[in-house]
Amino acid sequence: MENTPIEIIKSSGEKAKFSFEKLRASLNKTKADKATIDNIINVVRDELYQGISTKEVYHRAFALLKKKESHFASRYKLKKAIYELGPTGFPFERFISALLENSGYRTEVNKILQGHCVSHEIDVIAIKDNETTVVECKFHSEKEFKCNVKIPLYIHSRFQDVKTHWSKNSKNNKLRKGWLVTNTRFTEDALKYGNCCGLYLISWDYPKNEGLKDLIDSLGLYPITVSTILSNREKQFLLGRNIVLCRDLLDDKFYLDHLGISELRKQKILNEIKHLCTLENE
Repeated sequence: MENTPIEIIKSSGEKAKFSFEKLRASLNKTKADKATIDNIINVVRDELYQGISTKEVYHRAFALLKKKESHFASRYKLKKAIYELGPTGFPFERFISALLENSGYRTEVNKILQGHCVSHEIDVIAIKDNETTVVECKFHSEKEFKCNVKIPLYIHSRFQDVKTHWSKNSKNNKLRKGWLVTNTRFTEDALKYGNCCGLYLISWDYPKNEGLKDLIDSLGLYPITVSTILSNREKQFLLGRNIVLCRDLLDDKFYLDHLGISELRKQKILNEIKHLCTLENE
């Protein structure tokens, strides 16, 4: 029964009660049909035991989705795929830039802006409606890491320095807001400080219903690392050539040709990506 109290072990080592509702919600985001989702839940239910890890549950559901359709499994691994944008933070910055561009902004990546006291390298500059937003991206490869209050304190001080200089020297364009985007989560103090000082914070699941995962799903912009067919070596090859979005491969198949893969495998990759880039049932 779905209400049977099963205790699971999270990646952080914490214990929690297993929730079929949360599992169903995450499976629904894959856009798999109801019969497939019901079957996966039934299989997982039969294999649950006290003390099972969330990692085991994830891998079982992932394997069942992949067996059905690879693009279902690709959507399911979205969170893991964002971590795979590492080890450096640059692909993550480009990914955030792409999300903003598809939200109506014009963006620049890794630009130097002069502050009142010193100059600052800004991860992403986003311009919309004659207003500029400066975006700092904090990428972490460890799932357990949380952005503590020191990070928004530091980012806000940089923003204030840039804004002071900007206000005195720019007459045609307003610098309205500073953003801090992370692929992990914020501590309570970090959220409290960011909200108090006016710094806009985005994490994996914050703000509620407007976090990174929601933005990605709503825009249908998936990083190439979600692919269940591309190897890690191939993903790193593509990231090294600034191919960050799945749809970038649809626009330019040259890079797949350059990888030297078979025509059959190339078609499988493109088929998976086409499904991911299609906003079905939106």
